Amino acid sequence: MREFSAAERDFVLTLEGASALESVGGYRLEGPSIRLFEAVSGDYFTILGLPLLPLLAALRAIAPDCLLETPAP
Repeated sequence: MREFSAAERDFVLTLEGASALESVGGYRLEGPSIRLFEAVSGDYFTILGLPLLPLLAALRAIAPDCLLETPAP
């Protein structure tokens, strides 16, 4: 994150609305919150949250049958 004013923070929170409360860490790189950053380094999916592609690869290797189960309602 970069330095930003309270006014800019409040503006971004207004733009994000309730979605800011639904995001891990309270920001979304794919939304208006991106303006609070100077740079992003690292794996995009890891930064966004759970690294899904490596997780799916591990599940395919270790427990492939779990990927074929129907989720409980």
